[in-house]
Amino acid sequence: MTTTAVTPLTVQDADALVTTAHRAAEAAGVAVSVTVLDAGGHLLAFRRDDRAVLISGETSTRKAYTALQLDAPTADLVDAVQPGGLFHTLPTALDRPLLFIAGGVPVHRDGRLIGAIGVGGGAPEQDHAFATTAVEKLG
Repeated sequence: MTTTAVTPLTVQDADALVTTAHRAAEAAGVAVSVTVLDAGGHLLAFRRDDRAVLISGETSTRKAYTALQLDAPTADLVDAVQPGGLFHTLPTALDRPLLFIAGGVPVHRDGRLIGAIGVGGGAPEQDHAFATTAVEKLG
């Protein structure tokens, strides 16, 4: 079996994701925090707008972890974790609760998961749009 190497998410990629998400948020007049993780869940980049509430940093990080662990945008998971949804709680190897609010988006390259971005601070729909814009621009 032959496997093709996939370029991992680099610090430069992470910086581009953070910059793009922040610019989109600034254009909308929203103060956010942005977290970018690599495929192993390691922090590659983080930025919190000084106007954002302090907890937005933890929120963006949890959204990124959730998107990474489940390899799905957190916006797609909201209904599944509501009472009566497909799952209510999930065990996590990260020893931290998962946060299922829109704004976390996995990052793929050549069809493989290489990381995730999380945005926190705006309305869930806004956070999702900012994260999606960043991932789309990264390509």
